[in-house]
Amino acid sequence: MLYAPTGVKSVIGCEKTAGVDVRVVMRMATRWRTAGKLAGDSRAVAQLCSRSRSRSALWQPLEFWQYIPGQAPSLKRRDPPAGRVGDQLVITPLGAGNEVGRSCVYMSFKGKTVLFDCGIHPAYYGMAALPYFDEIDPSTIDVLLITHFHLDHAASLPYFLEKTTFKGRVFMTHATKAIYKLLLSDYVKVSKVSVDDMLYDEQDILRSMDKIEVIDFHQTVEVNGIRFWCYTAGHVLGAAMFMVDIASVRVLYTGDYSREEDRHLRAAEIPQFSPDICIIESTFGVQLHQPRHIREKRFTDVIHSTVSQGGRVLIPAFALGRAQELLLILDEFWSNHPELHNIPIYYASPLAKKCMAVYQTYINSMNERIRSQFATSNPFDFKHISPLKSIENFNDVGPSVVMASPGGLQSGLSRQLFDMWCSDKKNACVIPGYVVEGTLAKTIINEPKEVTLMNGLTAPLNMQVHYISFAAHADFAQTSAFLDEIMPPNIVLVHGEVNEMGRLKQKLVTQFADRNTKIMMPKNCQSVEMYFNSMKMAKTIGRLAEKTPEVGETVSGLLVKKGFTYQIMAPEDLHVFSQLSTATTNQRITIPYTGAFGVISHRLKQIYESVESSVDEESGIPMLHVHDRVTVKQESDKHISLHWTSDPISDMVSDSVVALVLNVSREIPKVVVETEATKTEEESEKRVEKIIHALLVSLFGDVKFGENGKLVINVDGNVAHLDKQSGEVESENEGLKERVRTAFQLIQSAVKPIPLPVS
Repeated sequence: MLYAPTGVKSVIGCEKTAGVDVRVVMRMATRWRTAGKLAGDSRAVAQLCSRSRSRSALWQPLEFWQYIPGQAPSLKRRDPPAGRVGDQLVITPLGAGNEVGRSCVYMSFKGKTVLFDCGIHPAYYGMAALPYFDEIDPSTIDVLLITHFHLDHAASLPYFLEKTTFKGRVFMTHATKAIYKLLLSDYVKVSKVSVDDMLYDEQDILRSMDKIEVIDFHQTVEVNGIRFWCYTAGHVLGAAMFMVDIASVRVLYTGDYSREEDRHLRAAEIPQFSPDICIIESTFGVQLHQPRHIREKRFTDVIHSTVSQGGRVLIPAFALGRAQELLLILDEFWSNHPELHNIPIYYASPLAKKCMAVYQTYINSMNERIRSQFATSNPFDFKHISPLKSIENFNDVGPSVVMASPGGLQSGLSRQLFDMWCSDKKNACVIPGYVVEGTLAKTIINEPKEVTLMNGLTAPLNMQVHYISFAAHADFAQTSAFLDEIMPPNIVLVHGEVNEMGRLKQKLVTQFADRNTKIMMPKNCQSVEMYFNSMKMAKTIGRLAEKTPEVGETVSGLLVKKGFTYQIMAPEDLHVFSQLSTATTNQRITIPYTGAFGVISHRLKQIYESVESSVDEESGIPMLHVHDRVTVKQESDKHISLHWTSDPISDMVSDSVVALVLNVSREIPKVVVETEATKTEEESEKRVEKIIHALLVSLFGDVKFGENGKLVINVDGNVAHLDKQSGEVESENEGLKERVRTAFQLIQSAVKPIPLPVS
């Protein structure tokens, strides 16, 4: 069954806009990884079934804008269309595609690959919780960028670094790295899974720490031609949005972000550059957050009412992130209400003290309100909140407020307290953040009559359940304003349930209808493909850039490529504008040669336009300068030498001179230089005749002396008679006659004018 995405005018075909083609190739998302690794194990069936309950089913329809017959289902074997290899950009969610959880987005362009985030799905366990890593070859990833420390964005990183073939580099902010270690160590300890389902252990986390590099906000880093930098994202301490630039194509990955400043965090920044593609979260879809003061009042009213009636309040929240925001609200509320001072508030997390130490370390990363308050007192030194390490240390007597992790109520302290308190109607559970499909927190929002406890028994759900979201995710107003500000021509929606994401897409399509903006919402393992018409441009720098060349003028220099940047510079500027330097190689070669130096001069002048004769001032030996590049010296009666400065042209000239000298030595008869005193006209004539005869023999083969001093030339039965004095040729064969006449003229012009210098 084939379906076309909503809003697509043509199923078969390619949509084009502003020189950029956009194509979405939807794939079969068949998931046999778990079954393959746990073959014959009953857990395989259970884990496959747990996946089928998610909105991304085991078998999904093939949905596309353009169908490619024979398309391979794996990114490892993707073959881009012929003729467009270099310009194809591919974005594939390996997680968080039409779901919230296991954020992981793959991007490739011009042979470079980037992976954004590396999380787990909170509703699943073991291998089933991982992103679809089997769709890619980890060894090809150049850079892995982690936006923040939440489990659904960073918790599969130790597995990916330690148990796959990944060899690239990993980056995150300073605060994210500090909290990453604490949070994942706690995750390993509190996970109630079998040894077989454990993805990694404490040692894997420690080893992964050594491989993680840190990046400051607005710091530009370049890795293998990939340039990237990050902006403040709000959301949690250290959260970042990454802008990636590959060959001048910019991609912004927001991760989780919030444009609303809260009690301790700054709002997300607006990038100063408009990206070509924006990969943006869609967690809350078209929902609008209530004003902060209304949410805070609802939150404190529910808690005040419950404890005043003798009830207990459970606030399931992750140990870091929203927990610190809620603790600031509670501590301030308790300070303003003396009647509550005898009712304890507990921050139930093994990480309580360590978390607070990290937050105090990174005070300068927070907003102005916290920084100014920290000048006089520590805002995270709570007066009315006590840490609670475990359930064994909890004296459950009378009303209390307990904030416990994890936020989804899957396990840990929050689940233990829920099981204890859920049957009492005086108690309340306040869910303060976004809840993921498949978790108990999501289930109890709908207020079922019964719930299943950790021991497998059922219990009535009598406690009040309140959903008051303080999740620092952008709502529709923030998302639309953010996109309107940066104006990306291509938008890819991730990190959202399929229904919310679909509604958001429709609203954005309507909002940006006049801009022809492409909006896509690929599922897991479904690829968005785009084509960018890139042009190679080389910029002149240094002394070459001091003068603007005229139209048609040739600019000569060194072309230096770094990543996808091309620059033309003078050789003298190479060490200034790059880490390279220049060197000069002077070459010298000596060749055996016993002939006359004038022969070489004559032959060179027949080949090259510029051959100048001179004498070496020091040694007095004759020299020839060929095109001011190669110098030929007569070192002795038996040798000549060539001298030149190595470069492609000079090397070519020197090679031709060497070939010429060797040919002269082999082909031309030896010419002996004699003094004028020993020369006679008769001897000179005889010598010329011998040379002419020898050259004619080399050309025609059978050459004999005939009557009246004529030469008889016989070629294949055809005879020609050559008169050496007049140069006339007699022959019945006109072709042979013309060949002999031409050859004799050339030989005479070559032999007779040669001046034989006095030795």
